[in-house]
Amino acid sequence: MTTFKPKFLKPETDDAITDSAGGEQQSSAFVFNVNHNMGLMEQRERLPIRQYRDQILYCLEKHQVVILVGETGSGKSTQVPQYLYEWGWHTKGLIGITEPRRVSTVTLANRVAQERGELVGDTVGYVVRFMESMSAGTKIKFMTEGILLREVLADPLLTQYGVIIVDEAHERNMLTDMVLGLLKKILRKRSSLKLIISSATIDAGFFSEFFSWPGSGEVSVKLSIEGRMHPVSNFYLNEPCADYVKETVETVWKLHQKEPPGDILAFLTGQEEVLEALDLLREYIASSEQENLKVLPMYGSMSNTDQLAVFFTPPKGTRKVVLATNIAETSITIPGIVYVIDCGYVKVKWYNPKTCSDSLVIVPVSKASAIQRAGRAGRMRPGKVYRLYTKLDYDALAPRQPPEMRRSELSGAILQLKALGIANILRFDFPSPPPAQNLLSALEGLFALDAIDEKGNLTKPVGYLLAELPFSAMLSKMLYVSGQMGCSEEIITIIALLQVQSIFSRPASAVAQQSGRMAHRHFEVAEGDFITMLNVYTGFVEEGMTKEFCGQYFLIYRNLKRAHQLREQLITLARKKYGIPIFSCKGDVETLCKCITAGFFTQVAYLHHSGVYRQISSGTELAIHPNSTLYTLPQAQYVVYGELLQTTKLFMNYVTVIKREWLTELAPHYYQQTTVRD
Repeated sequence: MTTFKPKFLKPETDDAITDSAGGEQQSSAFVFNVNHNMGLMEQRERLPIRQYRDQILYCLEKHQVVILVGETGSGKSTQVPQYLYEWGWHTKGLIGITEPRRVSTVTLANRVAQERGELVGDTVGYVVRFMESMSAGTKIKFMTEGILLREVLADPLLTQYGVIIVDEAHERNMLTDMVLGLLKKILRKRSSLKLIISSATIDAGFFSEFFSWPGSGEVSVKLSIEGRMHPVSNFYLNEPCADYVKETVETVWKLHQKEPPGDILAFLTGQEEVLEALDLLREYIASSEQENLKVLPMYGSMSNTDQLAVFFTPPKGTRKVVLATNIAETSITIPGIVYVIDCGYVKVKWYNPKTCSDSLVIVPVSKASAIQRAGRAGRMRPGKVYRLYTKLDYDALAPRQPPEMRRSELSGAILQLKALGIANILRFDFPSPPPAQNLLSALEGLFALDAIDEKGNLTKPVGYLLAELPFSAMLSKMLYVSGQMGCSEEIITIIALLQVQSIFSRPASAVAQQSGRMAHRHFEVAEGDFITMLNVYTGFVEEGMTKEFCGQYFLIYRNLKRAHQLREQLITLARKKYGIPIFSCKGDVETLCKCITAGFFTQVAYLHHSGVYRQISSGTELAIHPNSTLYTLPQAQYVVYGELLQTTKLFMNYVTVIKREWLTELAPHYYQQTTVRD
């Protein structure tokens, strides 16, 4: 047995954790219900929010905005809409609830309908992109934030709503901030509309300050809901560690040897680190011949079934260890967790306007995230948190991560706001204004795509179409052009495939990875990733859309099946709503590649004489992503790419081979042929 020296000390002044705070935007659709053996009515009565029912209703009567702060599992999302319905608020208009994710929208609607003893679509309904369950009698409407934004297009004052609940507002994603900014304008015009902001963090002061304006008086009120929290002891390293993945593994092993029974939850930054820690722990287990430690990974790209495994109770006498990304930080409660290990870092996406690329960067967690992670240990009973950084480092952490609006590409947000009639984007009241450089980069890109004119107004028909289509501006432009080029059927298929997570299965083990790569080569073509994906879909349909086909070629069945459903909906939408003619190019690959170029002509790289790719607009050095079809093929002279992602290098993903003359043919306003000397 390996013996570890003590590495943690507990500050004498450190108090038990009594509240929770926000984490990152990734989250899970799974919420484990500790009262699942009880009847539905008894479960409702035992939720922490039940004792605050009257206070919530009273505050809503007296104030236009109610800011509700309560931790995950307190019952905010499912109970507040029912309290409003039971009190008669549905007679004043729909009770609308916005959620940041499709899955949570659908599952919450189903849960509330179940508690009411109804089928979803009756009193309780939902609307998400490409899918809805509503009826004339629906009074409680769950929807994604994007759906509410589109409803503002048709009804700027949202007159059909009496109350709107913005759930999970602490996530501060881009759509959340846009919704909050628009609702502030609507509330000033329509005093009868009520707003509830539901947050799992202590950001109530920020929201309260935002929803105030001259002459408004006390327009908002804050209400905190206590959850079921037990005391949590915090421990820190005496000195910083060099490798937090190995330190996590050593800490897990030490806890298993020394601490009383109780499951362990360890936070790491990404799938690669989770799998590395998993392998190291399995080596520890194999070398010690112990069988009383069950190690489970948890990250976003896992299947639903695999994610659910962490909620099951291990056999008696066995300790469960969950190695998770920040997917486990806010929206789930894993039963049995007593010990939490916090690596102190998180992986976030950050937009660089100079290279027009997203970077996946590993940064220190915010103080709010650290508190939220620690709170996982106090759900069931008193717990302990082991932070793999010093107390001084904890004190120096930023209060919270910057919201998505300040670190993202903004062309989609600008199109939405322009379509809503907001001419001057700079004067729009964002909760957290985005950087000017990001705005400028997005406006330049939209102007190049002919979506806005020189005055910044939406163009007809391109700008209005791009604003209405639920894709990125470049994909939307590609779809618009496809109707003129006669390849809209294939382009819609590609777009549908891009709306789901990867259709390629990439196993964890090295042997399976090699087998998968060889299987994928059956579909790979020299033209690039989009045409390869089209080949996969064509083969999937021709072989009867079977699971056996997907298993044979290492493809993800549920994603291909979902893409097929989206494709059928998009074809109907394109033909009937947007007037885009549906044609097939019948295998004319050059037409397809030209159409792709027409959408992505601002994202071009050329092969420099030094043997590396360079961005044509800035000269930045780029590399082809290892997952790309073109990674192992001979280098083409010119390529367009669907996205840039910075990890160890600046990688191009979704790459398509093009010809140089297409650039001046398809985008003469953007490219002029000239001689360049390096």
